[in-house]
Amino acid sequence: MNIIVLMKQVPDTEAPVEIAESKDCLDTEDLKWAINPYDEYALEEALLIKEASDDDVTVTVVSVGPDRLAEAFRVAYAMGVDNAIHVNDEVDDEVFGAVDSYTTSKIIAKLLEKTPYDLIISGFRAVDDDNYQVPAFISEFLNIPMISLVVKQEISGDSITCEQSIDGGIAVVKAQLPVLITAQKGLNEPRYPAFRAIMKAKKRKVDEREIEDIGLSVEEVGVTGAKTKIRSLSYPPKRAEGKLVEGNSAAEKAEELVRLLREEACVI
Repeated sequence: MNIIVLMKQVPDTEAPVEIAESKDCLDTEDLKWAINPYDEYALEEALLIKEASDDDVTVTVVSVGPDRLAEAFRVAYAMGVDNAIHVNDEVDDEVFGAVDSYTTSKIIAKLLEKTPYDLIISGFRAVDDDNYQVPAFISEFLNIPMISLVVKQEISGDSITCEQSIDGGIAVVKAQLPVLITAQKGLNEPRYPAFRAIMKAKKRKVDEREIEDIGLSVEEVGVTGAKTKIRSLSYPPKRAEGKLVEGNSAAEKAEELVRLLREEACVI
């Protein structure tokens, strides 16, 4: 069985994020990057399938992005993946390939047309843009079914049965392989590779591809092929300072709080 894991590198959720002077992108000069947390669930699930199987299972991680992805590939190798494919979409420090969900999906789908796979696993969303679109685009391009928000899965023969998180409960969905599933929190607990394993992973080879290598032209992706464009980014408005409710007793404080909610906040 060949399992493909889709991985994205995103700004570290604990690192401060600044908007660039152009106002249409983030300032990446000193930004700390990490594997998208939901893609970590996807990586872990692929490795658990491999470890539990008596058959030969190969796990390949695929990512589109600039040179800085090398760090993410080292972590993936240290976790236990077998292969890594990097489609580099950067030339002279300018990204010209995956500029939105559509172009990212088009690049990955084109690559996978000539890459053997039985199962594709990705996080159900990326925490940077929150578009939720890449897995759905890829399943459509490849004409394979997609099961989203998976919290449990079981493979039997050439089919997979998944428990899918839905509003108010769980749905059980079955599909024939090949299929794409997206990982939700609760599917597993991702492992943390040892620092020594990450250092050893520096020697592992990454299959480097360019946009042209997979049969696409710059005009088909990049800005000209994108379906969306960021017009501007702005910070959320600052929260107003909180107000301390005063009073000599709990009853007085409660009375003052009700007054403030009625007269100032106008919520009751």
